[in-house]
Amino acid sequence: MAVTAALAGERFAEPRGPLEAFLATAAGASAAEITRAAPLTGGAIQENWHLSVTFTGGPMEGEQDLVLRTDSPSGVAVSLGRAQEFALLTAAARAGVTVPTPLWLCEDTTLLGRPFYLMRRVVGTAAGHLLVKEGSDAGDKPALAERLGEEMARIHAIRPPRPDLDFLGAPADDPALALVERCRAHLSARDRARPALEWALRWCERHAPPPAPPVLVHLDFRTGNYMVDRGALTGVLDWEFADWGDAMSDLGWFCAKCWRFGRPDLEAGGLAERAALYRGYERVAGRPVDHERVLYWEVAAHARWAVIALQQGDRFLTDGEASLELALTGRVRPVELELELLRMTAPRRWSAA
Repeated sequence: MAVTAALAGERFAEPRGPLEAFLATAAGASAAEITRAAPLTGGAIQENWHLSVTFTGGPMEGEQDLVLRTDSPSGVAVSLGRAQEFALLTAAARAGVTVPTPLWLCEDTTLLGRPFYLMRRVVGTAAGHLLVKEGSDAGDKPALAERLGEEMARIHAIRPPRPDLDFLGAPADDPALALVERCRAHLSARDRARPALEWALRWCERHAPPPAPPVLVHLDFRTGNYMVDRGALTGVLDWEFADWGDAMSDLGWFCAKCWRFGRPDLEAGGLAERAALYRGYERVAGRPVDHERVLYWEVAAHARWAVIALQQGDRFLTDGEASLELALTGRVRPVELELELLRMTAPRRWSAA
């Protein structure tokens, strides 16, 4: 049955028994009852549901707040599957990254029609436009930016080879050029030309830095994808893009202007000066941030986000997914990003145009 039908209202629609049976078995309980199911906002690529579950017996006896994460009706081609994301979340937790505790994976599609996994619910705010405001729940924003740098460094401590992450495949020989190739392949398959975006990709090709030793990169670590409660970081979210790559690409993505939510003066995710982010990163990583490499990856971040935005728009235009958010993302965001890319890659700003 469709997920949206199964999760309608405050309780699961009938039949909900198979899912409750799965939860009971996974938790080592004699029974499990779903007392509430509500969709969570955010997550344009995946569906997230807050479940209140009452367990009878077992180590989780009593009411528990969980999050069920599953696929949207349509997605983005480069997004990982739920089993893969669950493995990444598990690896990150073991590395000391602050993430929602992963609990159980279910690849049996007879329960909800799609694979899903469950994790403990973390509380707080993730909305970027709220976190960057003065007096927001982010509290001491420079301190938060520093903490996020530390978290990023812990992610980058995970390096290949890793048998538990073998689904990621071998690292690309050159992550920068591999990104250019993927973006070009998508643009080539489209009906309409995007000359400004093609220009930016050519710039990225010509200015690509020498490859660095590969590490695990989140690839969507930004304001809007972490949860904060009363100034404290409670979880780094949304791991569906993670891969082996250049560590500086995560810092570039975090600092990209498109993720500052109306605070272009605060280059570290709209929270603080980038020095705070770098300070936390360097303390845990034990190595300096390569500033020039980060600036390159900021340009690449805008190009990559423009392509993803086009893919999001395709979910509305081509796949028929009724969503105003997807429609606006595909229509408005690429143009904004292309304008910023032209500004960032203007020949006067770089020694080699």
